[in-house]
Amino acid sequence: MKISNANSERPAGWLVIFCLVFAGEMIFSLPFHVARFFRPAFLSVFDLTNTQLGDVLAVYGIMAMISYFPGGPLADRFSGRKLMTLSLGGTALGGIYFTQIPGIPGLSILFGYWGVTTIFLFWAALIKTTREWGGKLAQGKAFGLLDGGRGLMAAGAATLAVMLFSTFMPEVHENAGAAQRKEALQMVIYLYTLLTFLAAVLVWFIIPGTKSVRTDSRIKIFTDMGKVLRNRLIWLQAVIVVTAYSGYKGLDYYSLYATDILGMNEVKAAWFVSNAAYIRAFAAIFAGFLVDRFSATKVLAAAFLFLLLNYIMLGMTSPASVAVNIILINLIFTFAAVYALRGVYFALLEETHIRKVYTGAAVGLISVIGYTPDAFFNSVAGRILDATPGLGGFHHFYLFLAGLGLAGLTATLILAKHKPQAEKTIKAL
Repeated sequence: MKISNANSERPAGWLVIFCLVFAGEMIFSLPFHVARFFRPAFLSVFDLTNTQLGDVLAVYGIMAMISYFPGGPLADRFSGRKLMTLSLGGTALGGIYFTQIPGIPGLSILFGYWGVTTIFLFWAALIKTTREWGGKLAQGKAFGLLDGGRGLMAAGAATLAVMLFSTFMPEVHENAGAAQRKEALQMVIYLYTLLTFLAAVLVWFIIPGTKSVRTDSRIKIFTDMGKVLRNRLIWLQAVIVVTAYSGYKGLDYYSLYATDILGMNEVKAAWFVSNAAYIRAFAAIFAGFLVDRFSATKVLAAAFLFLLLNYIMLGMTSPASVAVNIILINLIFTFAAVYALRGVYFALLEETHIRKVYTGAAVGLISVIGYTPDAFFNSVAGRILDATPGLGGFHHFYLFLAGLGLAGLTATLILAKHKPQAEKTIKAL
């Protein structure tokens, strides 16, 4: 096995992290942003129920799960620049078909295709390159900047998208006809397609064409995966990611909650969710600096506890019993906690001493489990909401999220307890 010089291979410069941030968010803009920020219009234009949309998104999740596992070791062997450029270009091509407003069969095929293009060549390459950029002493900053910056990009793109959407809607948005709503949503999809193509170009010209840390072709993929499969702390990290990511998936339903329960119209709900997305930049970056000051496990435990308390409150209150502004504040608090969790959970790789040559394999295993909400969450949430329409369904939804938050807090505390005793065995990886 040949280990390359980490300093000579490590991507340097703020331009690189900017490019990673931009690409890291735009890759998911088509499969996720349209449904997240414009869910009421999305359901209307595509003529879907919450359950049907959840099942379509589940196809994405299943294909993504299949792609995480082989994609991890692949990133240890090939240039991240090439892998990410191909992934972004392929994803953007799907956006062209998306604008045709396909039916459920076509949507299912499209989202399955995106499950491969956004993950197989992209995800582990992104995490590996970010970890190398952060070095040994700034993992919190690196991942905090990545996710916080992604949040800023998501919010900025969403702001542009909402402005574009509003332009093609009538002055009184409630009076919009089916044709006007369809045209407005198509313009949003065109915008995200263009931004994804732009990200591909930037990655190709800005990200260094570095060699992989691992260059010995005799070391097989299955050997790498076998080593990480035997590591119990990696499994705990996977549980932490799956529960935190479920909270992130829950944000997709906030615009629907705002329209159905809080009485906002479609545009106001989209503005609320897109503006709240700016919190991600501050929450993730702040959490990253806290990780470098204290530890990832302490920051994650505090964020899970804070999130749990807010979910319980949302699951027990209504606009009839509590002022709407109080509910909005609770929603904003959950945005902050979720974004903090997402910003730093991959900093656990360094804290648990996973060697850099196994980063791709470890990320592949953690991700194939941690991002299973892409496969199950929308189907489960859609059925929860459709089974009890109105406020009752959202109460059940938030209590469901509270249960997941409790599981994440428990996994974090267990990892913190066992991490010192397992350090020597982890280093053996």
